[in-house]
Amino acid sequence: AGASQLARKLKKKYKSAPKLTPRFSEEDRASKNEKGDAGKEKASSSSSSSNSGAPSNKPNLHLATLEQLQEELEKRMDEERDAQVEGEDPMEQESDPEFHSWTPSGYPEKMVVVGGGPAGWSAAIYGARAGLAPLVIAPSMGGQLAGKGVDVENYPGLAETATGPALVAAMRRQALHFGATVEDDVVTSIGPSGDNGPIQIQTNTTGLIEAHTVILATGAEANWLDVPGEWEMRGGGVSSCATCDGFLYAKKSVIVVGGGDAAMEDALVLARTSSKVTVIHRRDQFRASKVLADRVLDHPVIEVVWNTTIQEILGEYVESNDDSASSDDGSVDDLDQQQKVVKGAVVRDVSSGETRTLKCDAVFVAIGHTPNTSFLKGVVDFDASAPGYVQTMVGSTVTSLPGLFAAGDVADAVYRQAITSAGSGAAAALDAERYLSENGLGNEQDDLEAELLAELMGDSASSSASSSGGEDASYNVYADDSSTANAKQFARESVRAEL
Repeated sequence: AGASQLARKLKKKYKSAPKLTPRFSEEDRASKNEKGDAGKEKASSSSSSSNSGAPSNKPNLHLATLEQLQEELEKRMDEERDAQVEGEDPMEQESDPEFHSWTPSGYPEKMVVVGGGPAGWSAAIYGARAGLAPLVIAPSMGGQLAGKGVDVENYPGLAETATGPALVAAMRRQALHFGATVEDDVVTSIGPSGDNGPIQIQTNTTGLIEAHTVILATGAEANWLDVPGEWEMRGGGVSSCATCDGFLYAKKSVIVVGGGDAAMEDALVLARTSSKVTVIHRRDQFRASKVLADRVLDHPVIEVVWNTTIQEILGEYVESNDDSASSDDGSVDDLDQQQKVVKGAVVRDVSSGETRTLKCDAVFVAIGHTPNTSFLKGVVDFDASAPGYVQTMVGSTVTSLPGLFAAGDVADAVYRQAITSAGSGAAAALDAERYLSENGLGNEQDDLEAELLAELMGDSASSSASSSGGEDASYNVYADDSSTANAKQFARESVRAEL
């Protein structure tokens, strides 16, 4: 049944299903049920003898084994599902408002957005409303905001707080509503095609996609400690953004890990609300600027622990508000429904090797970010002061590659906020729209249809003129010297009106 269900899904998506090969032949199944059937052979023969004189249309279900009944039931259900898939009309799927799969047109895309975070969806919304039909290429799961389990409280317009995944899902729905399409894929390379041609985008499964403009919004991933407890308690006290999550730990004790400017800034932000901030650094001096380092060292709420690393983050499961997660006696039935929160950290002195436990309610990791730009090496210029971040022109999202624009954390080594990413995504879409207009790109299909219509109308006019013949022929507007231009202009306007 599982194999049949998978085959149906593949057929629904790719219009063809793989051939299924049974794992067991009829002989294997017969031998498997031989023992079960042997015990019922006598009862079957006697029952047949007693009922031989009276014909019956009822199936002899009482003679079948449980395995045979289950096998027959699965077989019939599979046949019904297959028949349902066979009868489905692809046009009905396309009319579904939730169906936004991308279909190649044979022409370069006007706009392709790489990334599915706030920057990417903001660019898609602006591009779709401008009539550019943007294609968003992004995996269904991933991204910093989509991975946040805690509420997002610092994004404007949210009267009621929402989690990161809920906010991203709302952005996605809005972009799709205005006409954007989505391809669930990962981009592996981007580069020019040469001779001022469209940008070539190579994806993991879809293959090659060409576009006149590409908005890069792949974001940056926070660097983590890779210690026990870190992964499972993200959203439960482990965070990489003090600005985002610091308010949740007001009047509580927190730890900041790092020694650069980002760690200093996080410590100072947290010191405004938290009762105690402990900065843990593996060296005996900070790498941060002297101004920030002095502020941290002089702050009464901040304590610095030198030459120390975190070995493990400790936590415990909190009581759930969901009654289904606990039994009547109060014991936890399903730990997956419980949230594990930070209660402390095991630290180690790198000089003596001594370990001890520090109590805390949150651990903020501030050891840097890595932009997702490794596939762009040799294609665009990078920021010399922030390695890995794409260099853009001052006051715009334009990069060194014509037609490629960078938005969000991929080009922002300073702010790295959802709201600033959304703003830069909108700016990138506006820059891309201006680039298309200035270079007259993105109208290949409309121009071709206009040319074809102009040729057809020109041929029709010539035929009419030749059939009327002589000097007495009535005046034909298409016989004028500007007939071709007039016809093309008329055709273009007609095609655009139809589209």
